Amino acid sequence: MGRGKIEIKRIENTTNRQVTYSKRRTGIVKKARELTVLCDAEVSLIMFSSTGKLSEFISPSTTTKKIYDQYQQLSGIDLWNSHYEKMQESLKKQKETNMKLRKEIRQRIGESLDDDMSFDELRSLEQDLDESVKLVRDRKYHMIATQTETYRKKLRNLQETHTHLVREFEARGEDPYYEGDYEALLGMSSGGAAHLVSYRVQPSQHNIQNGEGYYGSHNVRLA
Repeated sequence: MGRGKIEIKRIENTTNRQVTYSKRRTGIVKKARELTVLCDAEVSLIMFSSTGKLSEFISPSTTTKKIYDQYQQLSGIDLWNSHYEKMQESLKKQKETNMKLRKEIRQRIGESLDDDMSFDELRSLEQDLDESVKLVRDRKYHMIATQTETYRKKLRNLQETHTHLVREFEARGEDPYYEGDYEALLGMSSGGAAHLVSYRVQPSQHNIQNGEGYYGSHNVRLA
C-alpha cells in the first residue's frame, strides 16, 4: 500500500511543525551534500526555522560570499549595495533621534532655550519639569518615612529587650540594678588594705528612649 499524498499547507500545530522542519531539513542538507559530491557543484544552503534558528550547508570548496558574488555577477543584482543603502538609511534615522534626545536633555537642564522655542513649547517644558520635581520629591519623602519607621521598630525592639531582661532578673529574685563591692584591681595600699570599688549601674531612660543600646548612667564610688 503506497503512502498517501500530503497536502502542502502550513502545519498549524507548533510541535508538529517543528518536528517536520527538523526531518525535512536533514533530508535537504543530505541532498545538497550528495549534489556536491556527485556533480561537483558549488552549493550554499541557508535555512531559518520559524523560531529563527539558522541551519546551513556550504560546499567544502567554496564560501557563501563567493557564491553570492557569482550570483550578483550573473543576475546583475547588487545585493551588497542594496543592503548598504538600507543600513545608511537606518543610521541616519538613529542620528536624528540621538540629536533630538540630546537637545531635550540640554533643555531640561536649562540649556538650548533659544528663540526658536515657542511659548507653548516652553510651557510644556515647564510642566514636564514640575512633574519630574514632584516625582523626585515624593520619592524622597517615601524614603524618609521608610527610614523613620525602621528606626522606630529598632527602638521598640530595644525597649522590649530591656523589659524582658528586667523581668528575668526579678523572676529569679535578683535585683536587676545590682549593687555590690568588688576587690579593686588597681592595686593594694601600702598597709595591705584592699581598695574596694562599689558601683551601681542603672539604665538611662533618656538613652533608651533615643534608641541608643547602652546604659548611660554610671555611679562609681571608691570605698
